[in-house]
Amino acid sequence: MGKPPNLYAFGDINALAHSLRTFVLQCQSAGFERHGVFKVAVSGGSLPQTLAKALLHQGNGSIEDTVDFQKWEIFFADERAVPLDHDDSNYKLLKEELLDKIPQDRARPTVHPVDVKFLDNVQEMADQYQDELMRSFAAKHSVKIPIFDLLLLGCGPDGHTCSLFPNHELLREANAWVAAIEDSPKPPPKRITLTLPVVTHGIKIAFVATGEGKTSILKEILDTDEGRSLPCGLVNEGGGERVSWFTDSQAVAGVGFPRRGSL
Repeated sequence: MGKPPNLYAFGDINALAHSLRTFVLQCQSAGFERHGVFKVAVSGGSLPQTLAKALLHQGNGSIEDTVDFQKWEIFFADERAVPLDHDDSNYKLLKEELLDKIPQDRARPTVHPVDVKFLDNVQEMADQYQDELMRSFAAKHSVKIPIFDLLLLGCGPDGHTCSLFPNHELLREANAWVAAIEDSPKPPPKRITLTLPVVTHGIKIAFVATGEGKTSILKEILDTDEGRSLPCGLVNEGGGERVSWFTDSQAVAGVGFPRRGSL
């Protein structure tokens, strides 16, 4: 690994959301400059609620502080093989926490959910979602790997991210953009996930991890050699300085990894 990831710690979730907004808008601006759109992958958990807190207020009215959802393309870093209105669906979570709360007078992002026709065939669901990525990022033969402008990820208590779990064979997947998992150690067992190379090739990669429940795993990921082999640690290794951790003071209590003062 070259330069290490960036660790930011904030006193509370409101301060974290304020800086996360600034970060996301910087990524949005770079995406617009690069190709006229903003291609982002999001995970589930508590992330959509934090995103809503960061993105839904009006800002100061400047272009730099305006979320232009009309030019956003939102993909899912992972998804469960369940109907879109199921409580385990990451799409439902994002819809309820963020999408449904966008004011009516503001444009909506383009959202790419999974195709629920393939709930009984998770490999086909993964293949279909990879096809969806191909349509957006150009044909696979001309683009070796999709490069997201930003991936917004969580960190599980075991160090998993997306649906990439510790010691799972999917961590070694090098060719597929999207992979199926049928034996997730966390229910529901059937899911699809972006693969590690796709995650680590993002222009920017952000983890959001808050609360004292994350303290021990963040200490392992950031402070120990063993933590480097956990999925979140592998993202740190592969992404280096393109990775930023947005945490609160509870989550990093006792963590020795150096923190950055500001964006």
